[in-house]
Amino acid sequence: MATLLAHIQVKPGKEAEFEAIAAELYGETHRNESGCIRYEYWRGAEACFYYSLLSFDDFHAFLRHQVSDHHEAVAPRIQDICLSVKLEWIDPVGAASPLPPTRMQGLTKDADSKTERYHELFAAVMQDWWPA
Repeated sequence: MATLLAHIQVKPGKEAEFEAIAAELYGETHRNESGCIRYEYWRGAEACFYYSLLSFDDFHAFLRHQVSDHHEAVAPRIQDICLSVKLEWIDPVGAASPLPPTRMQGLTKDADSKTERYHELFAAVMQDWWPA
């Protein structure tokens, strides 16, 4: 399992554009990615702040999401309208969430260079205090 929370700050005046991209990604991800369990966007309490909850069957499914055609197609647009994007790996509390624990996985032998880059850039970080 791989679950993360994205903290996103968009440029003022770009909220509608961001929400349109989020809706596009939501639809494409749920239609085309069998390894996706949760993929949702939320408005934050502060203007221009958003959150995305992403949960995949495993880290490899997350990597497939990152290198998917639909994700790669909107990545430049997201970079253009966002001030910051922070990915925070999170671990479900077993008795209070239906999601399994977050775990990092190594690269598959057939990984291409883009997948290798994302594997390094977005490596799942397990905290010492999380149960094993």
